[in-house]
Amino acid sequence: MNDSPRPVPVVPYASYLRVYEPLAAFPEPERTHWADYARRGTAPTAQDELRRSLSDLVRVPVVGVPAHESADAFTTELDGSLLVCPWRTRLRGWLALRELAESFPPPVLDAVLPAGTRRRAAEEYEAWRERNPDARPWIRTGVWQVPLRWFVLVADEEREYVPGERLRYRTPMVQARRRLARGLRTLRQAEGYGPLAEGLVEVGSWLEEFHPRSMVELDYGGLLHALPADALAGDRSARDLAEGIAALRAGDLDGASQVYGELALRWRKVRERLFAN
Repeated sequence: MNDSPRPVPVVPYASYLRVYEPLAAFPEPERTHWADYARRGTAPTAQDELRRSLSDLVRVPVVGVPAHESADAFTTELDGSLLVCPWRTRLRGWLALRELAESFPPPVLDAVLPAGTRRRAAEEYEAWRERNPDARPWIRTGVWQVPLRWFVLVADEEREYVPGERLRYRTPMVQARRRLARGLRTLRQAEGYGPLAEGLVEVGSWLEEFHPRSMVELDYGGLLHALPADALAGDRSARDLAEGIAALRAGDLDGASQVYGELALRWRKVRERLFAN
């Protein structure tokens, strides 16, 4: 009989854009909760969070959105100050259901999540939203991709790659907002980049909701376990997108088109894995 622990399965498909806010940005009693939470030093990982959310989808009956909000968060320290990124799993579940409804036809949705479950979740969300009109998630998720607009917020020199462990970028909020504003000005003046510009507007509106001393993290998450190691090691998407925007700014339309086209194709091939799994 083998008594060795069973390996924990890795969920491979999600990437994340997170905002970590300073403790001072949270009202009481939440501020004290996060301070005590960080002192315990037992914060779960991103994979733990994803596994918990997926566990609801395999229950009978299926649970589309958790009944209670998560009391967990990701935490880190910057210059001696605690930064907190709450999971807000319930809120993100509601938002994810809305995105699903916009992306898939009803027969496909019905096969995954019954119409009655979706309807009740929508009603619960609307009632909750009336009581919490200013609520917003601290975490955004990409499925089988890192959305290209996210790379505008970070720089190649902020890239942290540890094979088999992580690939992420971390940058101060003020820097992320500055890069977004500059990139948006350039994209709005060029033809053919409307979708990327629109995506940046939406991301910029989200970032404006947070404390200016926050930190932004772009994390490849589970994609680290789904993509070949050589592809990850050579991935310089933030640098490539920055070069494309710089070419646009300099009036080199052909150069910008080539850079952006190659980058879009690279990530399109990654997204195609969604339909093969």
